[in-house]
Amino acid sequence: MEVTESTATPQTVSHEELSSLIAGELHWVRAVQQEMAEVVVGQQELVNRLLIGLLTNGHVLLEGVPGLAKTLTVNALAGAIQGSFQRIQFTPDLLPADLVGTLIFNPKTTEFTPKLGPIFANVILADEINRAPAKVQSALLEAMQEKQVTVGETTYPLPNPFLVLATQNPIDQEGTYTLPEAQLDRFLFKVMVDYPSAEEERLILDRMASSSAKVDTSPVVECESVLRARQIVDAVYLDSSIKDYIVRIIHNTRNAGELDKRLGAMIRAGASPRGTINLAQAAKAVAFLEGRSYVVPEDVKSLACDILRHRILLSYEAEAEQVSPESVVGAILSKTIVP
Repeated sequence: MEVTESTATPQTVSHEELSSLIAGELHWVRAVQQEMAEVVVGQQELVNRLLIGLLTNGHVLLEGVPGLAKTLTVNALAGAIQGSFQRIQFTPDLLPADLVGTLIFNPKTTEFTPKLGPIFANVILADEINRAPAKVQSALLEAMQEKQVTVGETTYPLPNPFLVLATQNPIDQEGTYTLPEAQLDRFLFKVMVDYPSAEEERLILDRMASSSAKVDTSPVVECESVLRARQIVDAVYLDSSIKDYIVRIIHNTRNAGELDKRLGAMIRAGASPRGTINLAQAAKAVAFLEGRSYVVPEDVKSLACDILRHRILLSYEAEAEQVSPESVVGAILSKTIVP
């Protein structure tokens, strides 16, 4: 797939040419942001994280109490893309076949034919993902990691782009299942969605307290543009010193005792190498969104908490003292040398 008529691989261009390519692609990103702003009030960080997920082929887990526009924001993003979208309500009685599809027997031909499930879409909203049992989570795990699903004895590739945006409620735990660490690690981000400010809430009241309030977005970007932008994000320059900084951060999650014995006692297990890769990819996307062709340390620091909070397992001592993953990540960042 060509990026421009004259350039097939952004990795081969100069920083000036790459900056020009980034500026050319940012027009549709701004159009998506503007379209979403017509529906979603505030939640700028949430919108930003969803766009980074879209640009890096990374799935996003949203956690927050009901009513904070998690589902609305995902719907708004999906509506702004000229691709397919499926909303799947996860429930305790959901079956893997309800997600990936099944084989249907045709008595006339005496053959089984596949009926593919709703997972075959560009954007998937997995609403209340923690309400589905282990077998469903296992089927979703293959889709998220391998970008394919197996129905019967046949494996089917998923469309490209393929993005899972999942939500979960941290308060009502009745009828829920804890997501396994292997699945949590497949999410690029775990974003904690908070309440709006008083000013934002007043704007929500003015805009949404009407039966005619706008709740849908119009498609402003094609999937081909998203795939082209991903190539450009991959080409954003990541200096060796920044790479070393990322590795130090991840290493310190596994060996926090080398920084501080008390901090080391708070962590049972650190982040996996997937966290290293995700932190680098997401930092490139941040630079892209800001119109830069290179990554700076602040790009890494701004993302670290959302990338690491679900990858660090706290010790029983930390849980007993109600220590949060965010405070642990913050302590690690404060003790890690910045280039």
